Amino acid sequence: MSSVIIPTLRYRDAKSMIDWLCTTFGFHRHLVVEDGSGGIAHAQLTLGNSMVMLGTARDDAFGALMKTAEVLGGVSQSAYIIVSDVDALCERAEAAGAEILIGPQDEDYGGRGFTCRDPEGQIWKLGSYDPWAA
Repeated sequence: MSSVIIPTLRYRDAKSMIDWLCTTFGFHRHLVVEDGSGGIAHAQLTLGNSMVMLGTARDDAFGALMKTAEVLGGVSQSAYIIVSDVDALCERAEAAGAEILIGPQDEDYGGRGFTCRDPEGQIWKLGSYDPWAA
């Protein structure tokens, strides 16, 4: 059986975060569905062969399960993005308002990476280590 994992995130201002993720990390809008109230019901952002889904935090059954990082006061998971130029992307992320939590460094397991918090508190790990590479 083949499976695909797609991280799903909730944001207070999903519209702004879609712009931020596209500008800062290079995501592309695959599908963005507005909710009719100024928010985002569902968005699919792609980066290469990968995708994240996100939407505006809301008061429904799924919203009761998925809180924003701001509401929780932290996160319990993060996404890892494989990138080619770690240092340049770290500079771009910091210039775009990301809080750099761990600056660019060589990793014990290979590659180079950094960790940042986006403007709404989600944590992203970006690095050159590719576990699928031979």
